[in-house]
Amino acid sequence: MSDPFDGTERSLGQLVASATAEMSALVHDEIALAKAELRQDVKRGGIGAVMGVGALVVLLFSLPMLSFALAYAINTWTGGHNGNGGWNLVWCFLLSFAFNVLLAGLLGAIAVSKFKKVKPPEKSIASAKQTAAVMQNVKPHPRPEGLPDADATMAKAQSVARSSV
Repeated sequence: MSDPFDGTERSLGQLVASATAEMSALVHDEIALAKAELRQDVKRGGIGAVMGVGALVVLLFSLPMLSFALAYAINTWTGGHNGNGGWNLVWCFLLSFAFNVLLAGLLGAIAVSKFKKVKPPEKSIASAKQTAAVMQNVKPHPRPEGLPDADATMAKAQSVARSSV
């Protein structure tokens, strides 16, 4: 792009084309920044989701097997293996269930900690706010008195813009 302050006169069409190209580049850069930030957050969220699903899978599939195995192990440990009876099997199964719930709680806590690390795209938001603030403060340059009517100039600029597309 040429320097707008290099001393050469540029036509209105060239100025509009230059401004359009600059705005297009700015929008493309902001979109690329937002995509990069979101990609990173989606990856973190994906890890948290996998851990959460893992907690549910462990809870669902391990309950039948682990509950029976643990309950009979508790009964055996308390003396049920030698004919003395040991603890009642109801209490053994309740202890087995409590162990499985604690394991699922641990995996769920890991999943929640991963989800808490996901943050909004702060750089993209700040950049968009800065661009909006700059665009709100833009004012047209004052025109000298001897120039043609503003409506005629605008119509000419639109015809140039349409012909270049």
